[in-house]
Amino acid sequence: MAKMKALGCWLTALSMILMVHTVQASDQLYGDELSNALSIRIADLTANPEQYIDQRVKIEGLVDDICPMKGCWVDILEAESRETIRFKVQDDVIVFPVEARGHQIVAEGILRKLDLSKKQAIRRLRHFADEKGEDFDESSVTGPTVFYEIEGAGAILTN
Repeated sequence: MAKMKALGCWLTALSMILMVHTVQASDQLYGDELSNALSIRIADLTANPEQYIDQRVKIEGLVDDICPMKGCWVDILEAESRETIRFKVQDDVIVFPVEARGHQIVAEGILRKLDLSKKQAIRRLRHFADEKGEDFDESSVTGPTVFYEIEGAGAILTN
């Protein structure tokens, strides 16, 4: 009886290990391995971005939107706060698949502040609209604009 109980415990432990391994095996790494960078909620990052500029940060959320042309950026949504931030990677170096939308992601990179003139902001926003096939009204940009985004180093996408 004791041998059967021990065997049962061993089999349970083995199945748990295999389950964990299966979950990890289904994750997809894009770019660099993640480090022990500061994990921060997206809501905290967007509420106090100046505190984190040029620092390596790690965020977690859902892929809310994705670049339909090159897969070079994803907008990451924090479910609790409904806040999002753009995670931008170098074109053609990391490519996120359009099917990633709605999947969990852990992403790491450097928070950057982009101070753009009115002309630069119009050009950037027009480019985003063109990528998605949307109309853009340049009169909606009334002056210089500040954008914050994470310059992506690596991400893990859960399938």
